[in-house]
Amino acid sequence: MNPDLAKLKPYPFERLASLKSGSVPPPGLAHIAMSIGEPKHAPPQLVIDALLRNLAGLGVYPMARGLPELRQAIARWCTRRFDLAAGALDPDRHVLPVSGTREGLFAFAQAVVDRSRDALVLMPNPFYQIYEGAALLAGATPYYLATREQNGFLPDLDAVPERVWARCQLLYLCTPGNPTGAVMDHAYLAKVVELSDRHGFVVASDECYSEIYLDERAPPPGILEHCARTGRDGFRNCVTLQSLSKRSSVPGLRSGFVAGDAEVIERFALYRTYHGCAVPVPTQLASVAAWDDDAHVVANRALYRAKFAAALAVLRPVLEVSAPPAAFYLWPRTPIDDERFARELFAQQNVTVLPGRYLSRPDPAGDPGVGRVRISLVAPVAECTEAAERIRRYLET
Repeated sequence: MNPDLAKLKPYPFERLASLKSGSVPPPGLAHIAMSIGEPKHAPPQLVIDALLRNLAGLGVYPMARGLPELRQAIARWCTRRFDLAAGALDPDRHVLPVSGTREGLFAFAQAVVDRSRDALVLMPNPFYQIYEGAALLAGATPYYLATREQNGFLPDLDAVPERVWARCQLLYLCTPGNPTGAVMDHAYLAKVVELSDRHGFVVASDECYSEIYLDERAPPPGILEHCARTGRDGFRNCVTLQSLSKRSSVPGLRSGFVAGDAEVIERFALYRTYHGCAVPVPTQLASVAAWDDDAHVVANRALYRAKFAAALAVLRPVLEVSAPPAAFYLWPRTPIDDERFARELFAQQNVTVLPGRYLSRPDPAGDPGVGRVRISLVAPVAECTEAAERIRRYLET
């Protein structure tokens, strides 16, 4: 067996299940799950209709590079969303469909990392645990960049030693951040690109939350947008990973893409040819409908704004919490140990949240996840409001 499998840590939700084991919440309270980032909004009808119209495509082997019409739809969306020049993103050279960002993020490290060298893969901390597992199974060593409040919940790039940058082969970004909702602006992305140019590593920007933001006038920038603004027409060593799961509330569709540097995409496409994880044809055609429509995404954001407003109105008097600029999580500081908070909240109020330490790793300055919980506002507005009221009751009693 692959010896690197022994390096993998238990997944956050395995740890959460163990934490809750043996607790019996009050029978009169229905369970409310606020722990997992699985959107609960109704999928857009246009996506369902396109999927049903194209079910005959199940009789065709999908190609690893995807259908031309899907790559074209993705390029159109990127062009209008990130203000790219017409033709800057070539559907045939710069775009590759993947089975959601999770699959893409994991597979990308396997293709990028040169395991014959002493490779580091840098990632934010707290983080989406796929980054860590991908690095370990690619034969690299994870290096964690703490995202603490004093730095706006963004990694302090200046604090990373030169010797670490020299060994870095891949940098995972997450903007907007999970679990913090922090957004990297153009000045921050400029620093990332400068470091990439100096040290030669690849930047994989996980932007799956980019379409969930509170201010309609301030959409989060992305790595492709920054490259275009600064004349980096070939997106050298930079890729974005996007998904329909959050944007269009279709996590079960398992549809996303990687886009950017044509040479990197070409090598990743070769890996995926053998990886055998091509997106089914009906899924691809349903995805075309999703990427070509922005109206349902605007409506989606309005639902999240309503949930943030309702939950924060209830929680602010009793919890140190604020609205992030983007994504759909609250990341409050807890008045007691985060594991105890999550365990007692479940036992007393039948609400599940995720202890912050389950998303992070300790460093010499401490553990940036300890003393916080992730609250996922994915349920309907009424359910999120009810959950917030139960959290408040728990804190008050």
